[in-house]
This record gives sequence, C-alpha cells and structure tokens, in this order.
Amino acid sequence: MRQLIAIINVVAWSGFWAFGYLALTAGNLSPQQITTASLLAGLGFVTGVIAYLKLSHAAPQLRHMSKIREEG
Repeated sequence: MRQLIAIINVVAWSGFWAFGYLALTAGNLSPQQITTASLLAGLGFVTGVIAYLKLSHAAPQLRHMSKIREEG
C-alpha cells in the first residue's frame, strides 16, 4: 500500500510542476486552457500533499529507530 501511495505522490507532484509550468509560461493559450492547467496543477498539489502526509504518518517509527541507533 505504501508503494502505491508513493507512486501517487510522484505522479501528483509531477503533474503539479508540469501543469503549473504550463499555466505560468504559456504565451498563446486561451484563458480557458490556462484555467484548466491551473486547476490541474492545484489538483496535483493537493493530491501530492495528501499522499506525502499519508507516507510521513508511518515514518515516526522509522525516525524513532534511527534515533535509538544514534544514541547507541
């Protein structure tokens, strides 16, 4: 399950950057196309944040174990 969330995270952030770049740098797109690219970038951002938070929710156990290893 964590691998699926990680894949969703990568795809969502890729969509955020790709569509965000299109929305910001588009020279000859119609306002409707820019709005669509902005909405897709926003959807990628929200999905990426949610996926990241789900992945990091399970991480305290890992961080705790690394802290134990550092303390000796």
